[in-house]
Amino acid sequence: MAAGPQARQAGLVRGRVGVVGLGLIGGSFAKAFHAAGIEVYAANRTASTVELALVETIDGELDDAHVGTCELLVLTCYPKACVEWLESHADAIADGAIVIDASGTKREVCSACFPLAEGRGWTFVGAHPMAGTQYSGFGHARANMFHAAPLVLCPPPNMDDIERADVLERLKALLAPCGFGSFSVATPEDHDRLIAYTSQLAHVVSNAYVKSPTAQEHKGFSGGSYKDLTRVARLNPGMWTELFLENADNLSAEIGTIISSLSDFKEAIDARDATSLEALLAEGDRLKREAEAR
Repeated sequence: MAAGPQARQAGLVRGRVGVVGLGLIGGSFAKAFHAAGIEVYAANRTASTVELALVETIDGELDDAHVGTCELLVLTCYPKACVEWLESHADAIADGAIVIDASGTKREVCSACFPLAEGRGWTFVGAHPMAGTQYSGFGHARANMFHAAPLVLCPPPNMDDIERADVLERLKALLAPCGFGSFSVATPEDHDRLIAYTSQLAHVVSNAYVKSPTAQEHKGFSGGSYKDLTRVARLNPGMWTELFLENADNLSAEIGTIISSLSDFKEAIDARDATSLEALLAEGDRLKREAEAR
């Protein structure tokens, strides 16, 4: 749905927020802003979800008449859908507005969205809230989803230091109702390299782990370690497929590293080599402690 000149002429309303996508993350953004008394409008491909949100969460639908009035726009669709929405609405966004996405990878989104903002009066900043659950959908969204969670930001590369600092401070103020615990700044390349390990590999390992036939017999024999390791095996296959393939180079490298480490364990166990096995376990314990101390 392309935005027309009506939205452009409406003018920016300070503090007003627009959310595109009302799934778990988008719904949580909308609920956080609503709980803080912030005016929020939202769009979603499923009309029934918008109707549900209108009951107690949003002030109205984010249609063409409202896009150009929002000071902050939060795109929470799949990465390709975020880009498509911004392409079709780029001319309707108000001067002075800030647009962020919430995609799990940043290189492809930022490489498409940074150029869309160039020469226009609004700014695009890549963003990734490090929060979520194994569930999806608006029904599982909650206003405190982001409380104390980290937020990674990828500002445009062509900004000078003063302009970048100004945009990031404005963005932090606009996002204050969400309660993020920390803000980190990274390039899209560094973000995707790190997220391949901290998030994507964890989902791959968890999903692979439950493919053991023994998983069907776990009841009565499993505790916290099983629950911790399998929590993110439950996921949205379509979304994660898109994210994995957008970050295939980094994720494949991390999978190769863990395969090598698992092979070392298997060789030591098959050989009944207690010395090697204890050394491998001690190394992992040491590296975990070092990582926590940083």
